Amino acid sequence: MTVEEILTGEKSEIEYKEDIPAKSENYMRTVVAFANANGGRLVFGVENNTWNIRGFGKEEVFQKMDAITNAIYDSCEPKITPNIEIQEFHGKYIIVADVPAGMQRPYCIKSQGMIDGVYLRVSGTTRKAAIYQIQEMALYARNRSFDSEPIGRELSEMEMEGLCKRLYQHALNLCADEEMKKSLKQIGIRQLVSFKAVHEEKGKYYATNGYQLLDGELGEYPDAVVQCAVFKGKTRNIFITRKEFSGCIDEEVESAYNFVLEHINLGSRIEGLARQDIYELPIRSIREMITNAVCHRSYLCPGKVQVALFDDRLEITSPGMLDKDLTVEKMKLGISKIRNSAIAKIFAYMNMVEAWGTGIPKIFEEAKEYGLREPELLDLGSDFRINLFRREMEVDLYGVIGPQASAKAEIIGETGKRIGTNGTKVDSFSRKDGTKKAIVNGKDGTKKANINVVDGTKRASINGKDGTKKAIGNGTKEGFANVRADGMEREPNMVLRKLLADEEKLVSFIREDGAITQKQMSQRTGLSLRTVKRMTVELQRIGKIVRVGSSRSGKWKVIG
Repeated sequence: MTVEEILTGEKSEIEYKEDIPAKSENYMRTVVAFANANGGRLVFGVENNTWNIRGFGKEEVFQKMDAITNAIYDSCEPKITPNIEIQEFHGKYIIVADVPAGMQRPYCIKSQGMIDGVYLRVSGTTRKAAIYQIQEMALYARNRSFDSEPIGRELSEMEMEGLCKRLYQHALNLCADEEMKKSLKQIGIRQLVSFKAVHEEKGKYYATNGYQLLDGELGEYPDAVVQCAVFKGKTRNIFITRKEFSGCIDEEVESAYNFVLEHINLGSRIEGLARQDIYELPIRSIREMITNAVCHRSYLCPGKVQVALFDDRLEITSPGMLDKDLTVEKMKLGISKIRNSAIAKIFAYMNMVEAWGTGIPKIFEEAKEYGLREPELLDLGSDFRINLFRREMEVDLYGVIGPQASAKAEIIGETGKRIGTNGTKVDSFSRKDGTKKAIVNGKDGTKKANINVVDGTKRASINGKDGTKKAIGNGTKEGFANVRADGMEREPNMVLRKLLADEEKLVSFIREDGAITQKQMSQRTGLSLRTVKRMTVELQRIGKIVRVGSSRSGKWKVIG
């Protein structure tokens, strides 16, 4: 250990003592806390806070070293054997005791017992462990998890099959497409046993803690619920609304997820042939955050999963301190530690959680794609919290959300592409009810628009009856709209070019029958369906055709 290392001061894994305390318990708490964590180092002969080297005389240092060794060995249960060295600095001697991470946790001070004598290292301080933390350490030492522990309730095959059917149906509902549904296999009793959600012994089946939680039997787990709330502003001072969800823990996730979607802003964008809904926050990340909180929380720790929505962030808090081998930095790298293995395996079966620790990195990745501030991971000691930040919302008197709420847009040359500040598609967010108000010019309610094209800079002013645009009651418009940087709507940037022969054919088909499908166009032209889809997207881009209504029941319309 160098002088430079000593002068860096105390860290979570280093503690300094000017002298050897008369009562060994005064430093034995730290020894036990190190053994219950990732190990640590006690340095004797250095002033705390100032880190001046006081040291010991040569004639006494070996005697003091033996006293420390014996005290640690005799005072701790199970036995702890530190590695103790003497180091000299300019004629002064210090004693360095390295305490290894224990393999038989929990460790305690023998005289205080297993209830009062267990200590943990939290944020560079030594604290007495709570009962639930002692229980979790005991389970970890046996390579067990809370959710896999049997509770003595015998199960019938009918009960287990009922749970399997419900889990399968939930998994089906979460499948992204028909292909996933076809590949999904129904879970069975043997899978429940292999996941350790059910304990099998002598031909009988017994429920585990995990089984009870998945089955919605929360009598013994009153805190196994999800609290949701919306707050006014950026603090918890004023509630706007709140709700608590209980029951089967996988259904709690869905309820909390839908609660968030109901209370964040919803907008739309052109995706392929239709206008698609898009939320202000990445919904996959929302689901992942809530699922992780429910799946990886400590069910021994008192406290409820909390989902809180503020003006500036979505905040999700999960009860229970991080595992001793897990840090915020490791989580960002995709390293995970599963606390409830049975629940995690069943959630993975239902495609509710990402495998191999990819969930957290993807949340960061999606936030970046949305142009959001980097998410925040907080180790709160007894809890863990993740913050997903929202954009600042500026709503005008027409209910239109301004540029801080939606990505800034501009027309780029001939392409007419809509891009945001980070090069992504532009999405305009509407009010909660999905409606959108338009500002019109003139008494006749007509709308004026300037259309600019880079090549030739052709400018047209549209007004009067022929140029009037009709708005549909639900806020959509007949036409292909764009978004200005101030959040208002503007007319499309037309790209004037001669249509290709195949494009002309598609336009003529649409002019004859607006209800024609892409498949029918493909059959009539001999072009592949993929080519037809690409061409219709291009025709929309240049303002030649639009899609009115939904992708299924809507119709095509030729412009001009």
